[in-house]
Amino acid sequence: MNKDEIRRRVRASKAVLGESEKLAAAERVFSTVAGMAAFVMARNVLLYHSLPDELSTRVFIESMADCGKRFFLPRVNGLDLEILPYDKSRMHLGAFCIEEPDGDDTVDISQIDLVIVPAVAYDRRGNRVGRGKGYYDRLLSRARAVTIGVCYDFQLFDEIDSEEHDIPVHFVVADGAGIIRGRHT
Repeated sequence: MNKDEIRRRVRASKAVLGESEKLAAAERVFSTVAGMAAFVMARNVLLYHSLPDELSTRVFIESMADCGKRFFLPRVNGLDLEILPYDKSRMHLGAFCIEEPDGDDTVDISQIDLVIVPAVAYDRRGNRVGRGKGYYDRLLSRARAVTIGVCYDFQLFDEIDSEEHDIPVHFVVADGAGIIRGRHT
């Protein structure tokens, strides 16, 4: 199955999910993430502000506000992602209608210990299908951090064709499937 077919299949599955199902899945997935050694040991965590069709990160970000970690979000700058500290009071609607942090206090990816990575789909080796623009592949190619992909169960495939520029994640946490080790762990 090619990437466009995967995107269509996942989009159709997402369309039938109710809000309560989405919230319950996000709570289960992020509860699993919170118990992982990679999260427990991380000091600087890069998350993403979820789109309506993605596992919601909003409750997780708010619930972890006082856990002693620093959270960061990406901001689109041309063809790249910048990393800025998360501050609920300093957000704006940015590229692709995603909430992004305001400010000039960007952080280098080398300072990040853990990246929670969005994607349209993952496979059991950590390969991912993104939205097709390559933002996260470019960012992750420079990262030394542990990477965790999060997804609904229907976003997990046995195998996804990957290309040379595709950067796999170390772990995938899929609702209903638990923690899956990628090929680089």
